[in-house]
Amino acid sequence: MLKMKMNSLTYVLPWLLFSLLLLFTSVSASLHNIPRLGLLDKTIRRGPSETKSTSSDSEDFKTFFYTQTIDHFNYKPQSYATFKQLYVINSKYWGGANSSAPIFVYLGAEAPLYNEMNAVGFLPDNAPHFKALLVYIEHRYYGVSIPFGSMEEALRNETTRGYFNSAQALADYAEVILYLKKKLSAKNSPVIVFGASYGGMLASWFRLKYPHIALGALASSAPILYFDDITPQNGYYSIVTKDFKEFSKSCYKTVRKSWTEIDKVASKPNGLSILSKKFRTCAPLNKSSELKNYLDTIYCIATQYNRPSNNYLPTVCGGIDEANEGADILSRIFGGVVAFMGNMTCYDTNAYNDPTDQTNMGWSWQTCSEMVMPIGRGSNDTMFPAAPFVLQSFIDDCRSKYGVSPRPHWITTYYGGHDIKLVLHRFASNIIFANGLTDPYSSGGVLEDLSDSIVAVHTAKGSHCMDIGRAKPSDPDWLIEQRRVEVKIIERWIKQYHVDFLALKQ
Repeated sequence: MLKMKMNSLTYVLPWLLFSLLLLFTSVSASLHNIPRLGLLDKTIRRGPSETKSTSSDSEDFKTFFYTQTIDHFNYKPQSYATFKQLYVINSKYWGGANSSAPIFVYLGAEAPLYNEMNAVGFLPDNAPHFKALLVYIEHRYYGVSIPFGSMEEALRNETTRGYFNSAQALADYAEVILYLKKKLSAKNSPVIVFGASYGGMLASWFRLKYPHIALGALASSAPILYFDDITPQNGYYSIVTKDFKEFSKSCYKTVRKSWTEIDKVASKPNGLSILSKKFRTCAPLNKSSELKNYLDTIYCIATQYNRPSNNYLPTVCGGIDEANEGADILSRIFGGVVAFMGNMTCYDTNAYNDPTDQTNMGWSWQTCSEMVMPIGRGSNDTMFPAAPFVLQSFIDDCRSKYGVSPRPHWITTYYGGHDIKLVLHRFASNIIFANGLTDPYSSGGVLEDLSDSIVAVHTAKGSHCMDIGRAKPSDPDWLIEQRRVEVKIIERWIKQYHVDFLALKQ
């Protein structure tokens, strides 16, 4: 199977998250935070948004709200409470129910739906070819699909917080899809689900849990194997390190040496003041880890979201390598910050860690409940300082914050993951796992075919979620080919569906 990956999501909203993700939560020295997944990066340094909200960008998109059940898995009276869940439809290209034309469903993830829709170009780009109906469904507790009022209120209450998990989200999607098929008299229209990053995990899991609803799934940059001990802890940071080293050995060496230099300066009298002045921080540093977390996040974003259209990694390393001749290590590191962020009056080391940001709030809860991804680093196995993932410490932190302990083994218990090739080969089908090997999260992705119809499509140069982005004339050949392969696979699924359907009618 041809191996490949994705394109340009330059439709990033500067004032928005991660979106998706990817904004990062703080990657603290204690390593009790998990780099956030996400379709888009948090482009704080850019100017006005390049993208308008899809809701106002095209008359082809119609907004609706579904009255959704708060708890699909309980029959207590409070479980029957409801909330309004956003979904958006584009029927411009649909061939209609009479022709059993397909329905493409995008599963929203940990960001407001409108923020992701413009970036997910794969669906509208291919809708005319497939004559597909496009449906986009927002994830519960994000965007405007928040039960119990505001995000703050929903997460503050221990009971309402408990309804916020992936299994409930998948059941939401199932209800909306079945409702729409009935409403549109589209019983025989095959459904293909799509998702990116965490949403890619949801797409693959939806196909496994609801095969009677979804014919197939395209899971873009979905690290479904970054749970338990399936993937080495240092997988993520090993790829960040590899990306830097392959692009510029001198840049890699400077970054690797910089952490010790930061600690050395911080240990001096007025050391933190010296670092604050050196890096032009907006507020005085209280500890050196604030600076190190900030740099860590920049390096991760630079690799995870590096595209031919933005050149994040070349920009960072260009700033580091092209510093004035004779510049010391920290001056070179600061040169990378300036190159990446732009020449600013000051640099906010907490810029990526806004505790009031909706995605940060939601993802913090999700990682402290079920989405426990044990990302860590050893003493000398990456270009970063050692920071092993210590499960008990992580549990203690989450218990302190939310009053409950995370369930670190629930994801693999509920969705699987161990011995995935043996297990899925026996019962699953019709899933595309798309990855780019420069994406740090590809370390937890499916990179080999599991069967004839559970296929891995990856590219050596692709980064996070590139394949599901909008096609552009400037796209490299390898990205164009990756998308072509994915389209051909989906074509086969739909063709076989119609063959089977006709056979059953006779």
